[in-house]
Amino acid sequence: MSQTLTAQDAVRSDANIITVQQHILNEQRRLSPDASGSFSWLLSGITLATKMISARVRRAGLLDVTGQVGNVNVQGEQQQKLDVWADQALIHCLGVRENVAIIASEESEHAITFDGRTGRGKYAVLFDPLDGSSNIDVNVSVGTIFSIVELPADRKYQTDPTTAVLQAGARQLAAGYVIYGSSTMLVYTTGHGVHGFTLDPAVGAYVLSHEDMRIPNAGNIYSCNTANWNEFPAGYREYMKTLREGVDGRAYTLRYIGSLVADFHRTLVNGGVFLYPATTSYPQGKLRLLYEANPISFIAEQAGGIATDGKQRILDIVPSDIHERTPLVVGSPAEMMRFQATVEQT
Repeated sequence: MSQTLTAQDAVRSDANIITVQQHILNEQRRLSPDASGSFSWLLSGITLATKMISARVRRAGLLDVTGQVGNVNVQGEQQQKLDVWADQALIHCLGVRENVAIIASEESEHAITFDGRTGRGKYAVLFDPLDGSSNIDVNVSVGTIFSIVELPADRKYQTDPTTAVLQAGARQLAAGYVIYGSSTMLVYTTGHGVHGFTLDPAVGAYVLSHEDMRIPNAGNIYSCNTANWNEFPAGYREYMKTLREGVDGRAYTLRYIGSLVADFHRTLVNGGVFLYPATTSYPQGKLRLLYEANPISFIAEQAGGIATDGKQRILDIVPSDIHERTPLVVGSPAEMMRFQATVEQT
């Protein structure tokens, strides 16, 4: 028997769709009934920029956006064309949000301010515009990572904007990432759980697809660039040996993409552990604390996971430099507790 879908049926089915903007507003009404809505206005700037970036990434093979631009960024890394484009898109979309006073980008040496706005702006936004951008040329998943903090009350940032972003990760108001993969997905938290939204290209909106995401208590995947094995600290090598041998009857599989967003997203969804240790070449670690480790760790903890630099909780670290680097180990509680016990005993 054939079934005809009426217009009324279609309306009823669409009524269950919740966009990220609707979700943010609903959460504001639930948690802060007196909120002005300015925070959701800020987040809309991020979602707009990431939709623009997503469109570019999906056309990377057709547009002149792959390859290097010939410049070296403040991190000492070759800038990719899409790095620059994504950075400019985020700066533009956030720059027209009056409540954003300061922006800090992985691609910029100094914090960016907006003339006359530090007196009215309320937030600072930090971001890695295109994590894993070197993978663009080979069509591997990349992403955008962001973090939002409130401007400090002491107002010292008016003379030195950098002081506004040198805050421990525990002070983040919100954090998230967008992964540009088989679909474009936004994952974010405001400290009240983790939620995922998939970009529906048919309507041009992020739609709630993964509500209240929780990392599994244990997994069977570890993610690490083991090519640097000989440079890892002894405790890390000992821990990975136990994973190779299997734990409690569970065999582990190595999976490593080389894009932090993609590797962490798999860990969040399937469980396990992601490790980026300090090495003899990078004794302070290689990942950026403010743009990568802090937002990823905030999301992990909100989803029930654990994140550490190998010695302490990532979110407790008070940064001293805008481009400070750190080791990062993040994952499921079972794997993280075993890691901590192994490192302490080694």
